[in-house]
Amino acid sequence: MNQADPREIQTLQMYLNEYGQQIELLTQQLSMIEQQRLEAAAAVETLRAVQENEDGIVLLPIGGGAYLRVKVLDAGHVLVNIGADVSVERASADAVEYLGDRITELEAVEKKVAGSVEQLQGQATEISRRLEAAYRGARQAQAGQGGS
Repeated sequence: MNQADPREIQTLQMYLNEYGQQIELLTQQLSMIEQQRLEAAAAVETLRAVQENEDGIVLLPIGGGAYLRVKVLDAGHVLVNIGADVSVERASADAVEYLGDRITELEAVEKKVAGSVEQLQGQATEISRRLEAAYRGARQAQAGQGGS
């Protein structure tokens, strides 16, 4: 690239900024997916622990690092959020299975989003190289004109 076109430099910079924004959004989405996966895994672990706990007493977090010691009245049934703020009652074993399926789905989505981030990062790297070459060409052109 001997003569750098200012419009091409501007276009490349615009693409680079857009890719950066997309990467940031997808990274935030990955974080939310990971949080949901961890919460579902914790719920599965808790349900299993409640089933094994013979006295039915558990610690209930109430916020601010405070807990109440409470007795679970019906450890055999759980309310599970199935989306859109809709919850249904399920047997504990069914709830564990449902949450396990949700974890599997979240892992698949997480993998897909991570692949998209990787692809965008590769494209952003390529644009950065092209942009760097365009800037070098512009500097060389200026140096050549300054020496004339």
